Amino acid sequence: MTATSADAAALADRAIYEVFIDAPIRIVWDTLVRTDEALPFFFGAVCDTADGLKPGKPMRMITPDRKFASVVGEVLEFSPPHRYAHTMKFTQFEDAPCTVIYELSETEGGTRFRLITENVPAGTKTEKSMVPGGKFITENLKALVETGKPKFSGRMVMMLGPVMALFTPAQCRLEHWPLVTPTLEMPAPEKETPHG
Repeated sequence: MTATSADAAALADRAIYEVFIDAPIRIVWDTLVRTDEALPFFFGAVCDTADGLKPGKPMRMITPDRKFASVVGEVLEFSPPHRYAHTMKFTQFEDAPCTVIYELSETEGGTRFRLITENVPAGTKTEKSMVPGGKFITENLKALVETGKPKFSGRMVMMLGPVMALFTPAQCRLEHWPLVTPTLEMPAPEKETPHG
């Protein structure tokens, strides 16, 4: 069962989404940090890196067709199989980046998984996306590891991904968010060119 300790007042400082997963810690970890396939618990995105998940290196979450980036950040910590942390910025919002931490610990019969968000800009679109996002990630990761498939919500995200891409803002195009040490700033608006 997922227990969420987040509330609107506390979200800006620190929110914790915690779940028990009935699987060994190594299996949970290996599922969490996959970089070679679309991950239903990350809304169907692929974790893209230039040289693996390493502290100080950029990472981004991209669509499987490599056209859009939804999230960009920098790896802050990567300590298998217990802790992974990175900065995070939604590419569609102008909000400042926050920090996301994944903590895993062995418990009797399984793994305790915690998703922690810190320094989420209060009152922003990022803040509004983080609460349902944290719940979605923990529940779908648990389902995927325990049963081999995500929850219905995760399956729907995977099915609707190509349709949702039609509504993705141009500022999220992958070429605006290269895999270099991120500046985490919005790309300059594209100039319209006259047709004719």
